Amino acid sequence: MFSTDMITIYTDGSSRGNPGRGGFASIVVFGGETHVELGGKFEHTTNNKMELKGVIEALKMVLSKGLGKYTKVHVNSDSKYVLQGIQTWIHGWKKNNWRTASKAPVMNQELWQELDEVRNSVVKLGGEIEWSYVKGHSDNKWNERADEIATLCADDEEMLDGEVKVFYEGGVVGVR
Repeated sequence: MFSTDMITIYTDGSSRGNPGRGGFASIVVFGGETHVELGGKFEHTTNNKMELKGVIEALKMVLSKGLGKYTKVHVNSDSKYVLQGIQTWIHGWKKNNWRTASKAPVMNQELWQELDEVRNSVVKLGGEIEWSYVKGHSDNKWNERADEIATLCADDEEMLDGEVKVFYEGGVVGVR
């Protein structure tokens, strides 16, 4: 299922109300050998912000662990907003001083800038990032697990606002 020569990422975001309490999840699989599941919670957020945080935190995990023997990073997201934004829209926003085509300020600018920064850091280390859309709730067990973690974080009464925690780190034996 996983290529032994790449890092594969699945992310998701969840929001109870829009805005409302939200959570995000990142699953980072290193060559099909090991994986890390992490998630976080924010008390007042939007679904789009949580989708962005999922990708940001996954790429931060890649940076913290290092690329090692891997040169390819494959990011899977069920958010067309994130995928279109990072692959297409961001180039125009940066040219236009973080304004949209209609001259309005870019929504979630600080998160887009953070995503751009971590993406560029991965690339500077020699990583090549590929972006893919995975349809949500379509029986992809890794996307479903990301959804489960994001929802768990949004609903967790004990997690603190802004907290990010690792739920699992170890071998790849399927999803937990």
